[in-house]
Amino acid sequence: MQKDELTYSIIGCAMKVYNTLGPGFQEVIYQRCLAIELGRKNITFAREQPQTIYYEAIEVGSRRADFVVANKVVVELKATVRLEDVHLAQAKNYTVAYDFPKGLLINFGGKSLEYKLLFNPKYNQDSQNL
Repeated sequence: MQKDELTYSIIGCAMKVYNTLGPGFQEVIYQRCLAIELGRKNITFAREQPQTIYYEAIEVGSRRADFVVANKVVVELKATVRLEDVHLAQAKNYTVAYDFPKGLLINFGGKSLEYKLLFNPKYNQDSQNL
């Protein structure tokens, strides 16, 4: 698989935040710090950009992912000891709802930074099982 510069840069920013703060803070603190680091790298982003959710073409509500980066990658943050399947499902659903090829789930709560690259099956036929 070819390295994606944008996701690589986002993960680098998250590592900088984690190495500076370590685990133990609330998610919103990591969100604010990641925004600072993304800005320092001149990476465009929007925080908590709303996205309408549809059920069979009927609007049923909206959700807000933590970040939409460069209008290409949805980023969901967690600050939990361990990622659970529900966190992966949420981040993957955001990736699909925002209609982006890729998403990132980043967890600041463990003994080390944890991240998962997620793929939208619509754009990645080889990733149907992720």
